[in-house]
Amino acid sequence: MAPGKFITFEGGEGAGKSTQVKLLADVLSHSGVSVCLTREPGGTPGGEEIRGLLVRGAAARWDAMTEALLHFAARREHLRSLIHPQLAAGTWVISDRFADSTMAYQGYGHQLGREPIEALYALVVGDSHPDLTLILDVPVDVGLQRAAARRDGDTRYEDLGRAFHERLYAGFHEIAQREPQRCKVVDASGSIDEVHARVRTVVTQSLGVAL
Repeated sequence: MAPGKFITFEGGEGAGKSTQVKLLADVLSHSGVSVCLTREPGGTPGGEEIRGLLVRGAAARWDAMTEALLHFAARREHLRSLIHPQLAAGTWVISDRFADSTMAYQGYGHQLGREPIEALYALVVGDSHPDLTLILDVPVDVGLQRAAARRDGDTRYEDLGRAFHERLYAGFHEIAQREPQRCKVVDASGSIDEVHARVRTVVTQSLGVAL
């Protein structure tokens, strides 16, 4: 059995990832692809417990290294318990965030730097990478306005200062420039359907699946 594909969605606050993840999962399922939908931090019972530590509470609750370690602890469990078994079974895994978010948020946003994140990635993830990463691109002001409108309680990162979100935005673009074969920047402005059409085009072109 051929292994499944691993697709990740990335972007800043309010980029619309959660909506687009679900829409892509639906269209793949209707095309006959077996799909597992998940998220980071989270995806497993242990990962969801760690998620609560990361997305709730005061903005200054953790420093950058503590945050990075918590993310990679959740990621290790996610890979071991869900992602790797699903891919081995031929299922396509679509994740709302993965390791690029840790690089962008902690490495760039919190200015921890690339080297510590890369070292943790090598230790926890190894030499595997997503088959395709879609970075949903929306201006910082627009994203923060969208995020403020939803206010679902998981607001710790949203409450960080504008300078943090500017660094985060720049970080995602640098990640895409460093790995253009894997990372595709998708314009996330416009309607949900317009963004979904762009996502479908990128998936079709990158992975050769007709959608």
